[in-house]
Amino acid sequence: MPHLKLGLSMFRMGYHIAAWRHPDVPADGAMRLDAFLRVTQAAERGLFDLVFLADELAVRGSDNPPGAQARSGAAAELEPLTLLSALAPLTRTIGLVATGSTTYSEPYNLARQFLSLDHLSGGRAGWNVVTSWGAEDALNFGHMTVPDYDTRYDRAAEFVDVVRGLWASWDADAFVRDKATGLFHDPAKRHVLEHKGRCFTVRGPLSMARSPQGEPVMVFAGDSPAGRDIAARSADIVFTAKQDLADAKAFYASIKERLPAHGRREEDVVVMPGLMAIVGRTRDEARAKLDALQALIDPVLGLASLYDRLGDLSAHDVDGPVPEPKDPAFRSRAEVMWRLAQREGYTIRQLYMALASGRGHRVVVGTPADIADEMAHWQAERAADGFNVIPTHLPAAIDDFVEMVVPELQRRGLFRLAYEGPRLRDNLGLFRR
Repeated sequence: MPHLKLGLSMFRMGYHIAAWRHPDVPADGAMRLDAFLRVTQAAERGLFDLVFLADELAVRGSDNPPGAQARSGAAAELEPLTLLSALAPLTRTIGLVATGSTTYSEPYNLARQFLSLDHLSGGRAGWNVVTSWGAEDALNFGHMTVPDYDTRYDRAAEFVDVVRGLWASWDADAFVRDKATGLFHDPAKRHVLEHKGRCFTVRGPLSMARSPQGEPVMVFAGDSPAGRDIAARSADIVFTAKQDLADAKAFYASIKERLPAHGRREEDVVVMPGLMAIVGRTRDEARAKLDALQALIDPVLGLASLYDRLGDLSAHDVDGPVPEPKDPAFRSRAEVMWRLAQREGYTIRQLYMALASGRGHRVVVGTPADIADEMAHWQAERAADGFNVIPTHLPAAIDDFVEMVVPELQRRGLFRLAYEGPRLRDNLGLFRR
């Protein structure tokens, strides 16, 4: 069985909605390089494949219920590519992955930005491809409405093709830089893209040498049929949010079975469900850590946390059933939340309490052995090739995982004892494109 792959999502110093209030969390950490460096170095000490920074292009959500926005820790955070570029020279081997929107970016600029990060880090960059769905995002880019679902995904598919074409503008040995002859590059090894499509017209070539790892790693997280199709054609890593094993297995199979149609093998794509592991030396200790965070949830913020996915629930009884989502902007995550509520019989209040930690991802509370058992089981059942670790709060959650869970995984032969190579593709076991 191949070793598990591990990523750390270090969004906003933690995924629990009360994370910023925890006494061990720097309240202004999402704006501080030193806070992210502390977290990234801990993940690298634990031999994680990558750290991941999600991104949002607006301060999202209306103030519903009133006062909710002022209680959220989501209003101030650094731009991911700038942050990862600052972290690159301060780290050695760990991959650096950030979100980049295909809805409000242009392929040429984005291709330059991620390839620059790849060169600055020595071949450790990755692009998490997303379409932007928020109404607030649209307003920040001069649009009165969000593009419809099909338009966003059609644009995304073409966007990815253009970026990859630009990344292939030069052969790996195109830049000879021969001072004696005066020849800087071999013109036969330059490739002009000349792309003309429905959404983009891009000439190229990109004004940058080929990636040290062939091309930056491509990450996708869409759960819709359109998202899965794009991922099967272009992804190296697929992130997903799955609460139970059956759903995770079905998703895993749906990605892997699409690959042959694109001339790809199962091992060419790494599927990494999100996993929130709350670990203690004993189960009681682990539960106490979660309880301490739950006690910090402001009820107003709890109700507001469901708004983006499930809409305005303020007209419903908070202790009544969760209504079925009606044409939600974020289809896949809304469906995950609603199905969880139906399965567990949650009220609205119980749902936001349950999601306060994992934000729709699998949450496991227990000892290192409990966490390792779960991870091993999902891998053996073909539900995961690895996991994107979703921390409750940082830096404590990554410290706990590295100090307790990683040694347990290594003892079982499930995780590496040293990095396989200096580049992200080396450690993920992915061929160079």
